[in-house]
Amino acid sequence: MRIRIVDAFTDRPFHGNPAGVLILDGEFPPDSWLQQVASEMNLSETAFAHPLPPGGDADWALRWFTPAAEVDMCGHATLATAHVLNESGLATGGLTEGLIRFTARCGILTARTSEDGTITLDFPTSSLTPVPAPAAVDHALGGAPILSVHDTSPHIGDLLIELADEKTVRELEPDHAALRAFAKRGVIVTAPAEDPSLGYDFVSRGFFPAFGIDEDPVTGSAHTALAPFWAQRLGRDELTGLQGGARQGLVKVTLAGERTLLTGHAVTVLDGELLTAP
Repeated sequence: MRIRIVDAFTDRPFHGNPAGVLILDGEFPPDSWLQQVASEMNLSETAFAHPLPPGGDADWALRWFTPAAEVDMCGHATLATAHVLNESGLATGGLTEGLIRFTARCGILTARTSEDGTITLDFPTSSLTPVPAPAAVDHALGGAPILSVHDTSPHIGDLLIELADEKTVRELEPDHAALRAFAKRGVIVTAPAEDPSLGYDFVSRGFFPAFGIDEDPVTGSAHTALAPFWAQRLGRDELTGLQGGARQGLVKVTLAGERTLLTGHAVTVLDGELLTAP
């Protein structure tokens, strides 16, 4: 059974966010087996997809697992899956003008491939509700001063925290265990870019210790909240975000009302065989 590792939201190997991708011939195996594979891969997410009969709303069924649990929405592993389907020629059966349609826990998602090789995901926009900063969250973030806090339910369930500047975001050394208490899924920290001429408008980092991921290098789904957050502040619906600590990637976002478009590159870095069948 063929399995790949794809670096998403980057055009260079060993950058962006690595995702495992396993394309199945038929229905999903038992959840326990899917979880074991994801735990063995030990990446922030491993995606599993299988083809659907023609004529429906989607061409592929898609699920994502962290090393610890299944998640409702994942951007970078969806981008990685679309890249694998394009690269292997498997997307041609349901391809319409470069479009791949997925059905997932969060609904119908699409991935459109452009001539330049970029892939654009169409995801639901997350709502933003201002909330008071939870007690001791500043301590969990290493004492960083907090400017604003938003809840991103219902789609992703993160806590979005605005910090003072890019330097603060980059140098953050949070207490990952303490961050477990503050959100259903994870905590996103963000700030405006210090120098937008470098090609990005805002920076962010994402921490998801409750799902076995201390820090996710580039979280596509988080940008469904970052897009409306920064669009309102910067007065533009098309922006580029830089996410990550030691390992980084770029996500181009377009806010389109109830939908957010996420655009990036992907590159395959490992193509191997999984020897254990379900």
